[in-house]
Amino acid sequence: MALFFDAPWFDGKLEERGLSRAVMAAAAGLSESELALVFKDQREVSAGQVSAFAELLGVPAVEVASRAGVSTPAPGAAPPTDAKLAALERRVAALEAEIARLRGDED
Repeated sequence: MALFFDAPWFDGKLEERGLSRAVMAAAAGLSESELALVFKDQREVSAGQVSAFAELLGVPAVEVASRAGVSTPAPGAAPPTDAKLAALERRVAALEAEIARLRGDED
């Protein structure tokens, strides 16, 4: 189990970027129910998930690891490349479009 998952901090970072937990889950390769367990401190996050959260939220992996209660060292993530950021932005845009479609929010 994680030592302590700082859910309010993660929710605040998501809100700052206009993102949802669903987008966060998808970016890390988790289902929404798996991410809900993470937010309830009932599931640990992997080094890869820490990196995905860090890229999505625009913060260092060390900060994410600390806020996620990861007891092992944080992954040494190199700064994301332009291509990696562009791919992530396309993935987020596609997820947001799908969410809008499912809600019936299409223009």
